[in-house]
Amino acid sequence: MNHPDGDRADASTLSGVSETALLTLYGRAHQAGHRDAILEDPMAIRLVESIDFDFEKFGRKGQEMALRSLAFDRAAAEYLSAHPSATVVALAEGLQTSFWRLSSALPELEFSWLTIDFPPIIELRQRLLPSSPRIHTLAQSALDYSWMDQVDTSNGVFITAEGLLMYLQPEESMGLITECARRFPGGQMIFDLPPVLVKKFAPKGVRSSRRYRVPPMPFSLKPAELADLANTVPGIRAVHDLPMPRGRGWLFDKLFPAFWQWPPTKQYRGAYTLLEFG
Repeated sequence: MNHPDGDRADASTLSGVSETALLTLYGRAHQAGHRDAILEDPMAIRLVESIDFDFEKFGRKGQEMALRSLAFDRAAAEYLSAHPSATVVALAEGLQTSFWRLSSALPELEFSWLTIDFPPIIELRQRLLPSSPRIHTLAQSALDYSWMDQVDTSNGVFITAEGLLMYLQPEESMGLITECARRFPGGQMIFDLPPVLVKKFAPKGVRSSRRYRVPPMPFSLKPAELADLANTVPGIRAVHDLPMPRGRGWLFDKLFPAFWQWPPTKQYRGAYTLLEFG
């Protein structure tokens, strides 16, 4: 995947929420390339090098993106260890490289992978990432529920929605969660949400640099509201509020993980949520 400059893929056509795929990729690749890396992700580093794009415009490349991926990887690895031939469905996968991280961490498992995203993202993935007989792609919106008919449910299903639900309208996000719970009994679903204050104080999106503003995030729930999904959504058997993985340096190794679990602040932070379907 070494591309001379003239052969690098042009990602300037990505806009809106699709463009955030480049933001999160940049953060992960930067952290994976750090001398004291918190995430092993050589594929992300190679991906950034093979895309012709002004990544610096995003400003931020802190540890948050890599820590989120670590939290998702741990939950996926736990499910796959119990269901080694399961299907992982990556909704709005963007330029995530989770398949290769998990395959490297669990080389003996034969899980299959279904990537769902809009056509421009799928085209970029197919051009720049290695193919595998275990990876299948669908170029469509996660809200077009026809993807559910394509999922092999015989060996278990693990659904990831990394960096997706917050960008949808509340009824769209809740509709997606509800339908997944209905269609995939015995499966699990993991997603992340920002603090509820974000939609209140940044209705037009958070500015990450002078040149970039993250799109608006109309959907979020407090951890207490997330816990209540087990009582309000048929098919959700359990809701797990996942911890913040430890990062590098005092802030991300000590302060942030403690703040994440501290009862007085817990309802004001974001969430990594794992749903178990009955």
